[in-house]
Amino acid sequence: IYLDYKFFRSPWQRLTAVLALATLISAFGSSFQYGYNVAVINSPAPFMQQFYNETYLERYKRPMEDSVLTLLWSLSVSMYPLGGFFGSLMVAPLVNKLGRKGTLLFNNIFSIVPAVMMGVSEIAKSYEIIIVARFIVGICAGLSSNVVPMYLGELSPKNLRGAIGIVPQLFITIGILSAQVLGVRNILGNTTGWTLMLGLTGIPALIELLLLPFFPESPRYMLIQKGDEKRAREGLRRLRGWDDVDAELSEMHLENQSERAEGRLSVLSLLSQRSLRWQLVSIVVMNMGQQLSGVNAIYYYADSIYATAGVKPNDIQYVTVGTGAVNVFMTIAAVFIVEASGRRLLLLCGFGICCVACVVLTVALNFQESVTWMPYISIACVIIYVIGHAIGPSPIPYVVTTEMFRQSARPAAFMVAGSVHWLSNFTVGLVFPFLERGLGSFSFIIFSFICLATLVYIWLVVPETKNKTFLEICQMFAKRNKVEIKLGDGGLALKESKESLEDAVKVTAF
Repeated sequence: IYLDYKFFRSPWQRLTAVLALATLISAFGSSFQYGYNVAVINSPAPFMQQFYNETYLERYKRPMEDSVLTLLWSLSVSMYPLGGFFGSLMVAPLVNKLGRKGTLLFNNIFSIVPAVMMGVSEIAKSYEIIIVARFIVGICAGLSSNVVPMYLGELSPKNLRGAIGIVPQLFITIGILSAQVLGVRNILGNTTGWTLMLGLTGIPALIELLLLPFFPESPRYMLIQKGDEKRAREGLRRLRGWDDVDAELSEMHLENQSERAEGRLSVLSLLSQRSLRWQLVSIVVMNMGQQLSGVNAIYYYADSIYATAGVKPNDIQYVTVGTGAVNVFMTIAAVFIVEASGRRLLLLCGFGICCVACVVLTVALNFQESVTWMPYISIACVIIYVIGHAIGPSPIPYVVTTEMFRQSARPAAFMVAGSVHWLSNFTVGLVFPFLERGLGSFSFIIFSFICLATLVYIWLVVPETKNKTFLEICQMFAKRNKVEIKLGDGGLALKESKESLEDAVKVTAF
C-alpha cells in the first residue's frame, strides 16, 4: 500500500536538532535565571544579613537596629518580584520592536549587569548595590518568564507545543534546585561564597548571548508582523528539517488575514476586544491561581515543618534540596505527558491535588504537637503539594497563554498575564507574614479555597487546546464570546490550513 509520508509529517512534526537546541539555549539562558534568583538568597541569608550589619557598623559606628535590618532584608527579597512586574510591562513594546529572539538577547543586559553588581557588593561594602541589582535582575525575570514561552510556542509545531512550552518551567525548577544545591553550607552558602553564588546568574546570560544569534527568529513574527516571508520560510525549514513548509505558511497567512482588520493590539485595545474577553479572563484567573495557591507559603513553612518532624537543623538544607529535586522530576514528567493528557486535565489535577494537600496540611499542623506521627503527614503534604503544583499550575498557564491568542494580541496578552503573575507573587510575599501571624496554619484554608475556585473556573470555561492551531483555538472561544471569527477573504484554500478549519466561513475578519 502506498502511503504519502507528507500526510503524516504535516500534522505530527518531529523534534529537530535546531528546535531542540533553540529551546534549551533560550530556556537555560533566560528561564533558568528566573528560578535561580528566586532561591539564591535563601541559604546565604544569615551571612548576607551579617554583611549588612557589618557594613552599617563600619559606616555609622553603631550597630544596625533590628527594624532597619528587617526593612533592608524585606527590600532585598521584594525588589525581585517588583522588578518582575516592571519587566512584564516591557514585554509588548520590546517583542513588537525587537522580535522574540531579539528581546531575549537584549534582556541579557538585565542579567549580566546585576550579576557583576552583586558579585562586587562585598568589595564595594554596599548593601544598596544588592537591593538595586535584585530589582534589575527582577526585570530580567519578568521579561524572560513571558518572552521565552512566547518564542518557543511560536517556534514549535502544534503537536509539540505543549511539551516544549513546559521546558521554560522545567528550567525554572532546575534553577531553583541549582541555587539550593550551591547554597549548601559546604559549597557556597557560607561567609566566603555567597557573593560568588549571587554573581553566577550572569553565566547563563553570557552563554545565551553567544549562542542564540545562530538560531531563527520566530517565523510567525517574521511573516505576520514583519511581512518577510523569505526569512519566515528559511526559519521554518531549519526548524522542521525539510523544505516543504507551505502548509504551515498557509496557516500563518490565514491567521494574518483573519486579524488584519484588528491591527496590532495594545493592552487597552485588548481589554476592549469582545472576541478576546474570555481568553483574557482565563489567563488572569490562571496566573492569579498559580501564585495565590500558596506555593510560596508552602516553601516558607517547609523548614519549620521539617524541624517539627525531627529533622536536624543542619540536615534541613538537604531535605529542601530533595524537595527541589521532586519539583524538577515532576516537571520533567509533565513535559512527557502534556501532549497525551492535554493541558486542561493537568490543570484540573494539579489544582485539585494542591487544594486537598492544603486542607490536610492545615489539619496536620494543628495536631502535630498532640499526635506523634502527624509531623510526617505534614511532610507528606508538602511533597504532595509540590508534585501537584509541578504538573499543572506551575507550567501550564504559560503554554495556554501562548495558545489562546493570535499573533497581534499575543504580546499584549503576555504583558497582562505577566503583570498579574508578578503582582500576585509580590502580594503573597507582602501579605503572607501577616496572615501567618494572625491565622497560623489556618491560612492554608484560604489557599485551598483559591485552588478550588481556580479549578471550578477551568472546569467550566477553559477548553482543551492540545493539537489545535491558534486559529482553531480562537474559534473554540468564539461561541463563548458570542462573536464569529472569520478566516480570510477566500484568497487561500482553507484545507491548506488544517482539517478542522475546512468548514469555516471565508469572509473579512471582525
